[in-house]
Amino acid sequence: MFAVYAKEPNADAPLNSLVVGERPEPEVPDGWVKVAVKAASLNMHDIWTLRGVGIKPDQFPMILGCDGAGTLEDGTEVVLHSVINAPGWQGDDTLDPKRTLLTEKHQGTFADYVVVPARNVLPKPAGLSFAEAATMGTAWLTAYRMLFVKSGLRPGQTLLVQGASGGVSTALIQLGRAAGFRVWVTGRSEEKRALAEQLGAHQTFESGARLPERVDAVFETVGKATWSHSVKSLKPGGIIVVSGSTSGPDASAELQRVFFLQLRVAGSTMGTRDELASLLEYVDLAGIRPQIGAQLPFEEAEQGFRSMQGGDTAGKIVFLR
Repeated sequence: MFAVYAKEPNADAPLNSLVVGERPEPEVPDGWVKVAVKAASLNMHDIWTLRGVGIKPDQFPMILGCDGAGTLEDGTEVVLHSVINAPGWQGDDTLDPKRTLLTEKHQGTFADYVVVPARNVLPKPAGLSFAEAATMGTAWLTAYRMLFVKSGLRPGQTLLVQGASGGVSTALIQLGRAAGFRVWVTGRSEEKRALAEQLGAHQTFESGARLPERVDAVFETVGKATWSHSVKSLKPGGIIVVSGSTSGPDASAELQRVFFLQLRVAGSTMGTRDELASLLEYVDLAGIRPQIGAQLPFEEAEQGFRSMQGGDTAGKIVFLR
């Protein structure tokens, strides 16, 4: 079958390991289902997989793509939840110490077909296209959990999103605006800040700019480049919710400010199947449509990867079959 895959880990030149070609069609274990992929979205996780992060060398070659949307063999339209739990796990899906994501152990969604546990498919809302639905399972689910499960914010409070144009950031802007929060956003360029305002941000600022006042919560996916600004932007008792560190993890902890102002830092990773179900219902009810920066055929996947690696994004990059 057709697939976009990583042939081997390459820490220094990850795109040199990217292959657009053929892979064997997957077998379907008991309790799993086969999904014909119609659309799948690109995530930074796919760049990390090419680098060999979070995956053992003997797992290669690995089909990339950790979320998507498609159809079951009976024609049912579905959205994928990419967190795969150990058999018999009970509780929060994301806290399972043996959990894995598609592309870490099991082959991913950038292919004609993907197989996943039966519980990892959810009905696709009729109002969402396959391309829109393909953005939900990773970036949008991450944003939903950060905002509604981890932050403790109330409508009317102010949040700051660090970074204006990535998949999680654009989702936070759209979800936050729809939920009644005052949404502020930082962005490196005028173009990225304009996109944030188009999506609903109340105000935008240059990266690192002094804000008019401190905020109730900061949403972090950038890490080293923005961490100090995030800590300094919080009200006493405020919270930083962090789900990534794309600019590097070795940020200054600012511990004196953290303890003196009683700031809170909460980690957040992906989301549960139930949270994905709630997210799908919410976007359908609210009429929210995810920001898609580019739609490309799978055959042109390398172009999408180069845009992602270079930070040239304006929302999600989606591949179509």
